[in-house]
Amino acid sequence: MTDRSKEEYFLEQLNDGIGFWVKSKARLAHAKSPFQDIEVLETDFGRTLRIDDYFMTSDNDEFFYHENMIHPAGISHYAPKRALIIGGGDGGAAEEYLKYPSMEEVVMVEIDEMVVNFCKEHLPLVHRGAFDDSRLSVVIADGKKYVEECQNQFDLMMLDLTDPFGPSEALYRVDFFEHCRRILGPEGVLSMHLGSPIMRPNVFHRVYSSLKTVFDVVRPYLVYVPLYGTIWGMATASDQTDPLSLNNENIEERLKTRKINDLQYYNGDTHQGVFALPNYVRDLLMGNLRPITEQDPMDEPGLDPQNHIPLKVVRRD
Repeated sequence: MTDRSKEEYFLEQLNDGIGFWVKSKARLAHAKSPFQDIEVLETDFGRTLRIDDYFMTSDNDEFFYHENMIHPAGISHYAPKRALIIGGGDGGAAEEYLKYPSMEEVVMVEIDEMVVNFCKEHLPLVHRGAFDDSRLSVVIADGKKYVEECQNQFDLMMLDLTDPFGPSEALYRVDFFEHCRRILGPEGVLSMHLGSPIMRPNVFHRVYSSLKTVFDVVRPYLVYVPLYGTIWGMATASDQTDPLSLNNENIEERLKTRKINDLQYYNGDTHQGVFALPNYVRDLLMGNLRPITEQDPMDEPGLDPQNHIPLKVVRRD
């Protein structure tokens, strides 16, 4: 008979009417930092990171997110040497950037040192030793302040942010993206997530609007992320570099030349595929731009887990 004494069901709300659950076989580790509640669960996804009631990444599906957040932008740049990650304390994004032989430095700016240490210890299959690579510098600081005061230039930049509520909301605003544009230069490429166009179309459209207000070339794309329970929106943004300028053969040649072969998702075909937007997303993007600003902030109360409907799983054996 199966021992279910340690089993728990964790619910995540995608919007006011839809959510999903994940069964945890055990809670492997837990910590509470000054910023957030952090835990690692053992699930069918392997070790699974959960922060403030949101699933973040896992051993078995992290590549859906990290490969697609990094490589459509990275492979489009002719020879990236310096990359900046805001957030990304699990190390998965850094691990993908460090696959580029031209990469000389990756800077990770994470506000919560406890997240970095926690993930370094408990999620080795996500970061795969990236923290031991001498090219990676970890800076414990406020990402917004770091970017606003930064005088260095980067070829690639990833915003690995929590959803746009609370303190994170300011990192989705036009004024912050203008600082990102400044430190990237005309050929640099930013990548970030937009949220789900199905579950939160307003968030998707407003983050896109902010990027489009600042950058000349903004390319949204879609990826199904199993741990997120839905189709997830992402985007690249640049003044000159366009991921759609490369065809399948160009992508495969660059991957071969750069000897980037340890990939579970990304290739020349998927590069084209993720940028092929269905009509409902095209229609969403055709709406009048409404960027996120201090005067018109992101107002989506359901993003904050404190506003989530209290739910529980009732099991009938």
